Amino acid sequence: MKRLFTFSLLLLFLASASFAQILTPVKWKFDVEKINDTEFKLKYTATIDKGWTVYSQFTSEDGPVPTSINYEEMSGIELVGKASEKGAKKEGMDAYFGVNVVKFLADKPFVIEQKIKVKDASKPIKGYVNFMACDHEKCLPPSDVDFSFKLPKSGTIADSKDDASTTDETAVIPTPTDTSSNAVASTDTILGTIASNSIGAIIVGDKIDQKITSLKETFKSPLSTCGGVEEQKEGLFWTFLFGFIGGLLALLTPCVFPMLPITISFFTKDTKRKGWVNGLIYGASIIVIYLLIGLLITIFVGPEALNRLSTNWIANTLFFVIFIAFAFSFFGFYEITLPSSWSTGSDRMADKGGLIGIFFMAFTLALVSFSCTGPIIGTAIVQAATKGEYLGPFLVMFGFSFALALPFGLFAAFPAWLNTLPKSGSWMNSVKVVLGFLELALALKFLSVADMTNGWGFLKYELFMGLWVLIFAGMTLYLFGFIKFPHDSPIKKLSPVRMSFAVLAGISVIYLASGFRINDKTNVYSSLSLMSGLAPPAHYNFFITPQDVDASIKTKYPSYSKCANNINCFKDYFEGMSYAKEVGKPAMLDFTGHGCVNCRKTEELIWVDERVKKILNDSVVLISLYVDEDKKLSPVYTSMNTDAKLRNVGNKWADFQIVNFEQNSQPLYVMTTNEQKVISKPRPFVEGIAGYLEFLECSLKEARNQ
Repeated sequence: MKRLFTFSLLLLFLASASFAQILTPVKWKFDVEKINDTEFKLKYTATIDKGWTVYSQFTSEDGPVPTSINYEEMSGIELVGKASEKGAKKEGMDAYFGVNVVKFLADKPFVIEQKIKVKDASKPIKGYVNFMACDHEKCLPPSDVDFSFKLPKSGTIADSKDDASTTDETAVIPTPTDTSSNAVASTDTILGTIASNSIGAIIVGDKIDQKITSLKETFKSPLSTCGGVEEQKEGLFWTFLFGFIGGLLALLTPCVFPMLPITISFFTKDTKRKGWVNGLIYGASIIVIYLLIGLLITIFVGPEALNRLSTNWIANTLFFVIFIAFAFSFFGFYEITLPSSWSTGSDRMADKGGLIGIFFMAFTLALVSFSCTGPIIGTAIVQAATKGEYLGPFLVMFGFSFALALPFGLFAAFPAWLNTLPKSGSWMNSVKVVLGFLELALALKFLSVADMTNGWGFLKYELFMGLWVLIFAGMTLYLFGFIKFPHDSPIKKLSPVRMSFAVLAGISVIYLASGFRINDKTNVYSSLSLMSGLAPPAHYNFFITPQDVDASIKTKYPSYSKCANNINCFKDYFEGMSYAKEVGKPAMLDFTGHGCVNCRKTEELIWVDERVKKILNDSVVLISLYVDEDKKLSPVYTSMNTDAKLRNVGNKWADFQIVNFEQNSQPLYVMTTNEQKVISKPRPFVEGIAGYLEFLECSLKEARNQ
């Protein structure tokens, strides 16, 4: 079971994307109670939302992640005995994990108490609680919550969070233009200043509060009725269809296609009725097997993990390596297979006959065809998860398995149809090779995300598009017969089908090459609509010198630069808002990300419109905040509102978005006055220039009336 759980977490790691919902079902509080002059009791109290559970420190490690108290600084204390637990405890076999677990329910607070002996009261007690929360449908990824205790001098109870507010380290981060007026010396003064729309963030010790009261209040009740649209998503049906297409492609591979007549002939040995019944059971078994995999991913995946992994440079670099491995496997240089003992054991179970035998026949097919289906499944899961649908992995596996199972059921019911199928042959290997070229192209997408979020700067627009041109040129040459791979047979004559695909690949090369045209209006490359969200943004390039920004503004506000389509923008909220106040213009907040597909679609399909571009350049101050920017922050702060560690620039702006606008999905466009009041309801991703232009014009009209 421990191996199964590890494998499930690995599958979780292969699925990633942004998601609008923020789940925080467990709230922690930390107290210290004096027992005598040398002994104290540390108390860790979790308040659990109804329907959720947290797992004991002493539950089995073969199942969910046990709660643990981890001390990073405890040189001044000594632990006395083991920590105790109390709350609404329940123990028994868990259906998800298949092991006996000890968990705590929401009926009462879950309390961990640890007795300590003090050796040096001046030294801090710091660390973090690691825990995992689950409900009846899903489990969230393990989370850390930091704690810091200050030992009280009396027998009163002191909350570690309250301790922070008594520190003498109190300051505000002012904007460059407000440095003198915002300099303060007490927490009360800071809160009063922020409430009156000071452009700054509160810092208390190592804590930071980016909440802007006026933004938060007017977000719920904007100044106008503009906006009010819902985010466009591809929908569950399209996710299912994506998996279905993957299943059809898998059918055409040499690992699966030859199995059709062999398997159907086995079912038609008996009566016609029994043959199609067994065929339907076989098809249903295929669906069940793949659905179980999708279900495991869906159970263990969490929206926050998807959001992190979809832009995390380590995850995206790993996806790049995996897709390259898939590609060369399809080219025929090696095979990615599962251990032979698995298929041998499954085959023995298939010999037993009956329902169990048919099920294990289907399971054997899944195992032995893995070298062909595995790369397709992996690609489908990653792509589906990055679309932002929580049920994506489950639905894509349903579509994949349904397409794979359908022919077995149909041909078992109507065996005469087998005569209409093309014969097995070298064309099946050609399908694999073409898929290999597509895997190479998709691999570059993930490396591009890692490059942009980590600021490496080597896979810019020209190199990315150039590699895609070479990949599709290679596919064209292969289909015309000029390139061969290890398992290819000699081509005596091009079939009409192969010729058609070769011509289509050649047209793709010409289309991709047209992406190097320069747009005279934006002074960057003309982005291709079909490459929007795949290729890096056109302004992220090697050879086109970016237009200069006003040097006097750049000196005063270092984040001032050029964004998409050479539009002037700020990449720091406090700098941008201060400038907006200085010039008397409203601001548009653009919560975006380097790995955000829909952000690129907006920039490349909507912001290129001359009317939209003119408004963004001349009538508003554009502030683009990248929530996946990996540039490190020093020092590292902890958010007062979310308790999250803000280790990089992306963390900072993600926290700012969550705290003030209660969302963590991108893109999000917020029009505000320079007094930090939200003018209209924030706009998520919606296709179409007309609606976006109306949103801008309506918001500007309202801003002029203020």
